Amino acid sequence: MKNIVLVAALSAGLAACAEMRVGIIGCDTSHAIAFTELLNVKQDPDCAGFRVTVAHKWGSPDIFSSTNRYPKYISQLEGMGVRMVPSIADLLKEVDAVLLETCDGRPHYSQALEVFKSGKPVFIDKPVAASLADTVRIVDAGRKLGAKWFCSSSLRYVKNAQAARNGELGAIRGADCWTPNQFEPTQSEFYWYAIHGAEPLFTIMGLGCKEVRCTGNELEDVAVGTWADGRLGVMRALSYKKKGAAYGGIIFRNGSPVDMGTYEGYKPLLVQILKFFKTGVVPVSPEETLEIYAFLEAATQSKSRNGAPVTIEEVLAAARAEAAR
Repeated sequence: MKNIVLVAALSAGLAACAEMRVGIIGCDTSHAIAFTELLNVKQDPDCAGFRVTVAHKWGSPDIFSSTNRYPKYISQLEGMGVRMVPSIADLLKEVDAVLLETCDGRPHYSQALEVFKSGKPVFIDKPVAASLADTVRIVDAGRKLGAKWFCSSSLRYVKNAQAARNGELGAIRGADCWTPNQFEPTQSEFYWYAIHGAEPLFTIMGLGCKEVRCTGNELEDVAVGTWADGRLGVMRALSYKKKGAAYGGIIFRNGSPVDMGTYEGYKPLLVQILKFFKTGVVPVSPEETLEIYAFLEAATQSKSRNGAPVTIEEVLAAARAEAAR
């Protein structure tokens, strides 16, 4: 009997030791709070085996909508058992995996590079960077260092977007996805928030966008991408000034269109992040992330040219040249 009790105690101890320690970089976003609450407080069985243990404060140094959140968010994190550390280097000594949550895309390259060099898996929250050149730098550095990383909006994991991705809806003819949008002058125009429309669009359509045309006004910007096989994918960025601005989409297939669905919370994304941390299998390739942000950059340039078509190849070539400098 004593042996059984001893084995049970040892098993429990080993299970506790097996819990993956997660660190957060950037306490300037509600995502840091939402993920920690799911892992440390609610202890959802789908998120078992992981715990946020430490965090590094600095995300944005100057975006007011982010910087004014630090006192509140740090207090909330500490209340959920998270200890603050003074640097990313200190954080990396104490964790098995990283959530890069910095709301501001500008420091993402330098922050991600530090994690890449550690060899630890990292989820980079949106936007992947503030510019396409920095997106290229992140992709190139990840490839050079053999880093395990991915970036995604939670809207990628809306059920019918995933159903389309997995072939459950048959052949996809096109899609029209929309999102509320906000403008942040320190980031490429559509990176800050319109990513929530582009991410499900590419989830549904897949890779292969060749050019983008974008026009708009103070209430709505509409970007139309043409894929290599002739299919059209549409992203609508709806100003918060527009009444009823929300997330959503329509999936066009052979047969009646399908409602994409809308935001389902952070859990579906977090479950995929944790699966990635555990297995090392990347759910969204760097190539797809690069094409998504190239699409958004092409939309910005097309809008500035009164709707003239801008190719993905063109914006990537310019970004690669800038990245090389």
